Amino acid sequence: MVKSQAIPEIPEQSFSSREPESGQPQTKSCASRYRDHVHSDDQTTFASAEAPISLTDLGRVRVLRALVERQQLTRSEIVGRTGLARATVGSVIYDLMNAGLVRETAGTGPAGPVGTRSGRPPQLLSLEPTAGYALGLDIGHDHVRAVLTDVIGTVCWDRSEPLAVDAEPEHTLQTACALVEAAVAESAVPRERILGLGAGIACPVDKDGRNLYADGIMQGWVGIRPLDELAERTGLPVQIVNDANAGVLAEQRYGAARGHDNVLYLRLSSGIGAGAICDGRMLLGHGGIAGELGHVIVEPRGLLCRCGNRGCLETVASPPAIAALLERSWGRPVHAADLPGLITARDRGALRAIEDAGDAVGRALAIAVMLLNPRVIVVGGELAVATEALFEPIRRAIARNTMACHADTLTIVRSALGDSAGVRGAAALVLERVPETLAVAPATTS
Repeated sequence: MVKSQAIPEIPEQSFSSREPESGQPQTKSCASRYRDHVHSDDQTTFASAEAPISLTDLGRVRVLRALVERQQLTRSEIVGRTGLARATVGSVIYDLMNAGLVRETAGTGPAGPVGTRSGRPPQLLSLEPTAGYALGLDIGHDHVRAVLTDVIGTVCWDRSEPLAVDAEPEHTLQTACALVEAAVAESAVPRERILGLGAGIACPVDKDGRNLYADGIMQGWVGIRPLDELAERTGLPVQIVNDANAGVLAEQRYGAARGHDNVLYLRLSSGIGAGAICDGRMLLGHGGIAGELGHVIVEPRGLLCRCGNRGCLETVASPPAIAALLERSWGRPVHAADLPGLITARDRGALRAIEDAGDAVGRALAIAVMLLNPRVIVVGGELAVATEALFEPIRRAIARNTMACHADTLTIVRSALGDSAGVRGAAALVLERVPETLAVAPATTS
């Protein structure tokens, strides 16, 4: 399963076999335990990298991680995936079931031979969906959207509010917090079951999520620290990433790239950005701002970009850029929102503009393909509706500008989650740490 941050290996000496003293039950809420795992003054870390963890909790982490990655497993499969002894797995599962974190259901596979212990289908173990919940926010240029998901990522509550986000940071933050409170209140989920809040924002974000590179992109947000603002106003542990990084996590976990560990997600909207997963880990780069594909220069003598450079991919292949090109050609107003209808109607001029944009996207992607060698490229954003009219020129450009060994095994697909990718990926940031958070959870009542 992908990690939203590169999780440090837990030093061997950090483990302790000493159990908590009897009569000292855990009393922290899920959010408090989650905050212990993610908060540090200087960086996002796990508490387990800084404080001892019991061997019992370590066994729980391994079992819970296996269930997060594969959703349903038999006991034998858990033994194989965790490397724990069968007796240890049995004991850990017993504890997790008593705590209301894991449930067991009858399998549907073939039974073993009659008269043997395997003469009935194996029992399947999975996470109890109500063991915890995650909140996700998608902060775009023109909206704020919030979802509440259960611990396996099923959406329980979803709402969006249109806003002039770029110019109104305070109103945006107030709306985001109001949506969070509405999600908790209207879903009737106990607040102590909320593990945390993840947010994806249409702006480059540094690695610890505290600073935005908003100059020229979300001008009104220069100097705003949304992670700190949201944490203070909601009382929840918060993580923030760029919306393309949230999108790649969602597509890899729930969508078109499910089951793949080397994925590139391309968001073709008013801004163009990419999120990458390499060998199962999100690629953030030194400062957290990897993936700014929209500012790869594809036309050296092209139009000035909002970033200050000339000929960036955004000036050629974003929906507003394509609409502006058609408007100049046709001599009448054309808006980005008109493009899906023009594509559906097979308008000749619109399709040619999309094809040219696809060629530019493919040339930019070819660099990423050569460097990262993804197995799947998932295309999302408003322009993804063009499907093959866009994808075919992208494939041709990649084939022309890469080695055959890169292009031959590459698949390009449309996003399976559409405009939900960002907000579901934001919630998934929280769910990535479910094993570490719930491993020390007290018993719950359903």
